Amino acid sequence: MTDAFGGRGGIAQYNRDFLTALAEGGGVSSITVLPRHAQDAHSVTGNIEQELARPGRIAYSIAAVRTALLRPVDLVFCGHVFMAPLAALIARLKGAKLIVQTHGIEAWCPPSWAQRAAFEGADLVLCVSRYTRAAVLSWAAIAPERVIVIPNTVREAFSPGDGSKQRIALGLEGKRVLLTVGRMDSRERYKGHERVIAAIPDLVAKGFDICYLVVGEGDDRPRLETFVRSAQLSDRVRFLGALGLQDLIETYRMADLFVMPSTGEGFGVTFLEAMASGTPALGVNVAGARDALADGNLGTVASEKEFSDTVGRLLDMPKPDPITLTTAVRARFGRETFVAATRTILNRLMEAA
Repeated sequence: MTDAFGGRGGIAQYNRDFLTALAEGGGVSSITVLPRHAQDAHSVTGNIEQELARPGRIAYSIAAVRTALLRPVDLVFCGHVFMAPLAALIARLKGAKLIVQTHGIEAWCPPSWAQRAAFEGADLVLCVSRYTRAAVLSWAAIAPERVIVIPNTVREAFSPGDGSKQRIALGLEGKRVLLTVGRMDSRERYKGHERVIAAIPDLVAKGFDICYLVVGEGDDRPRLETFVRSAQLSDRVRFLGALGLQDLIETYRMADLFVMPSTGEGFGVTFLEAMASGTPALGVNVAGARDALADGNLGTVASEKEFSDTVGRLLDMPKPDPITLTTAVRARFGRETFVAATRTILNRLMEAA
C-alpha cells in the first residue's frame, strides 16, 4: 500500500482502519504491512507488523516479493490501483486470495492493461462509494458481486463538545464560521476551496459576518492565498495549516458549517469527522460525497450552481442538535459497523477457500 501507519490523508486512515478491523476480527493470525511512505512517527498493536517504508518503485517491488516469499501468505490486500499488478503477482506466487481496494479518481478512468487484468483476477474489489464501484464495473470485466462497497469509518475521537474556547483563541466571537479540512494539492484542485472563497462576498452582502477557516497543507496553498488577496478577502479567510488531533476536533466543534464543494471525492471522510463532531456539513451532489452525506439524510448536498445560496440557507437555520447528528453518523459509519463489514468479507473469502 502507499501508506498506512505513519501516513497522512484519507487513504492512509482507511488503510489503518481496515487493517485494524481485520486484526480485531479474530480470523487473522498476523498482518504484515509494507508501505511506500510513512512520514510520521507511529506505532502498531497486536498482530500487525509494519515494515520500513520504501519510496522507490523498484526497491519497493523487490521488498514486497522478498517479504512474501519468506513467510506464509493467505491473503494479499492491495491498497491502491497502481500496485495491483504487483499484488496480483504475489498472490499467484503464494496461491493466496487477493483484495484490491479503490478510493476515488485513480479508479474512475480505465487503467493500464496490467492493472485491469489484476482487477479482473482479484477475488474481491472493495470501493469506498457507489460512484467508484460503478466506475470500476464500467471498465473491468468482473462479476458485480465481487465488487463491494465498504465506506470509510469515523474515529471515536470525533465527538460533540464545546468549541467556545477555540473560537475565543482564534478571535472569532460573533462570526459565522465556515470550515474546510483537506489537502491543498495542485493535483487535487477539485476540492473546491476557490468556490467557497468566491461565495464569501455574496454571503457578506446578505448580512453574514463570515470567517472561512482552511485546515490542511499542500503545494497549492500559496496559489490559494494569492487568490484570497486578489479578492481582498484576507480579513475573512484564514489558513491554519495542519492541526493536531485535539485542535482539529475543537475546530470542527466550533464551526457553524463544514463546507467542501469537491467534485472529485471518492468519499470524503472529513464530512464524517465534522458531523460526528456535531457540525452540519455541505457538499455538492457529485461523486462519492453523496455517500458520505447519505444523499442528504445526514448532511446537505447541493448542485454547484446552488452552492452559495445553500450556504446562506443553512446559516439561517439553527444548528442541528449535535448529539442527534453524531448518533446518526455513527449508526451508519461507526466503528462497529465498519468492523462487521470487514469480518463479513473475510468470512466470505475463508468460506470460498
